[in-house]
Amino acid sequence: MQPSITARIAQGVTAIPAAEWDACAGTGNPFLSHNFLSILERSGSVSPHAGWQALPIIIDGADGAPVAIAPAYAKSHSQGEYVFDHAWADAWERAGGSYYPKLQVAVPFTPVPGPRLLLRDEALAPALIGAIEAVTQQNQLSSAHVTFLDERQLHWFEAAGWLVRAGTQFHWHNRGYATFDAFLAALSSRKRKAIRKERAAALEGLSVRHLTGGEISEEHWDALWEFYQDTGSRKWGRPYLTRAFFSLLGAEMADKVLLIFAERDGVPIAGALNLIGEDALYGRYWGCSEDVPFLHFELCYYQAIDAAIARGLARVEAGAQGEHKLARGYAPTTTWSAHFIPDPGFRRAVADFLVRERAAVAEEQEFLGELMPFRKG
Repeated sequence: MQPSITARIAQGVTAIPAAEWDACAGTGNPFLSHNFLSILERSGSVSPHAGWQALPIIIDGADGAPVAIAPAYAKSHSQGEYVFDHAWADAWERAGGSYYPKLQVAVPFTPVPGPRLLLRDEALAPALIGAIEAVTQQNQLSSAHVTFLDERQLHWFEAAGWLVRAGTQFHWHNRGYATFDAFLAALSSRKRKAIRKERAAALEGLSVRHLTGGEISEEHWDALWEFYQDTGSRKWGRPYLTRAFFSLLGAEMADKVLLIFAERDGVPIAGALNLIGEDALYGRYWGCSEDVPFLHFELCYYQAIDAAIARGLARVEAGAQGEHKLARGYAPTTTWSAHFIPDPGFRRAVADFLVRERAAVAEEQEFLGELMPFRKG
């Protein structure tokens, strides 16, 4: 890091004025906004007690306002990250080390790719990476992890000698479709018929509502909370987000929220929460009180495509994992993370593992790409 540049650690996103944070983060990705990240803190979803201590790393400009920010967290576990390092933690602990606490540069509970170096001046990227390394080493942390990193920022970490990890998500890409039927027309006949059959079965006896902005009430958040609790309990053991998170999201970011409900006789039986970005619709949470075949696909994938087409958005990012998305027109997409491991022996072991893993990911993606449902030729 340049000797004339000094970094500092703030005691949470809430300690930084919203306008100053957003001047670095921009407006394209709602998850990186001061609003979203501070809501996580203010709702109690993110806290030292929850194992996420918000400690953003900041470089200030000559005017005293931030010019570079890394949304960093001290972590006492590896939950809520979606880039799994439990095996690394086990190996380090067996070797007599302490893997936790570690430093995580990420959006908590959110497997959405985006910038992790929030920069008003891109020339400061190496200095901010140097600050992340310094915080890790000065506090004797085992490692630092930058997860779901925008590919356009990857080269800065590679230049700094960080280890690079690849993963796979499935994103739907809007090829200028005017309607859902136009999208279906691009698929093979067999896949087109299968999707129409799924949609008909999912919606039999049900109606669907899209709600955003002032249309969303606390009643709707109550319903979504019930769905989220059920899904969260089954997937993670306990939900990561508090009920207060949803109320604050509705109060402060409703124009960025799209709720999609399936209703039977006017009563919601399933719901999906999406956030609206500058060029993408981001699917986040879903749940239901009735087990209806194909309803998950309908609300989370097909209705999301409908909404993206209607808004002229370039893509739908429907969350982590899920090869079942492939048959529904969602393409395998590489996600990236970068890892700083100071201990030379541990670094070598992880580096060897990542070489093999990246090769396997690339091979799998090539295979999956051949299974896409679009018409050939």
